[in-house]
Amino acid sequence: MKKIAYSFIVLVIFLFGCGTKRGSISSPGTAIENKYSKMLGVNQAVLSNKKLYSFIDDWYGVKYKYGGKSKDGIDCSGFVSLLYKEVYGKELSGPVLSIRGKCKKISMDELSEGDLVFFKIESKEISHVGLYLHNNKFVHATTHNGVMISDLNEEYYKKYFVEGGRVQ
Repeated sequence: MKKIAYSFIVLVIFLFGCGTKRGSISSPGTAIENKYSKMLGVNQAVLSNKKLYSFIDDWYGVKYKYGGKSKDGIDCSGFVSLLYKEVYGKELSGPVLSIRGKCKKISMDELSEGDLVFFKIESKEISHVGLYLHNNKFVHATTHNGVMISDLNEEYYKKYFVEGGRVQ
């Protein structure tokens, strides 16, 4: 009986007393990786650009303001411009059509993380832009909910989607 009790104590010390944080073996990655892998429905290993997801997390929920480029309010082109400058070190400025002019047109099935998605929302011209993430999800600044992640498969976005763009 002493041998069993001793073995149990050794096992407990081994599992909990070696300085290993509880749960670290079964859930690697940062809280942000955990959060966004669940939101996007992908494995954490796919989220290799930690700077991108930290940026999104920092801006998530910031309200919409036409022409805005700050945490007091931001519009879609301002959000994409700031994101590209901060995360990718590339300058994308101006309205949506100007940003579109700096991209190579790509189809929906060619989209990969960091590509842009363009929409004609109740307009004859491209009027909205977001940044593609994974699994048909993209981040953008919306007029009603501010910065958020949406799905290209939602009927609303299917209706207005025009094209993808890869920044050159």
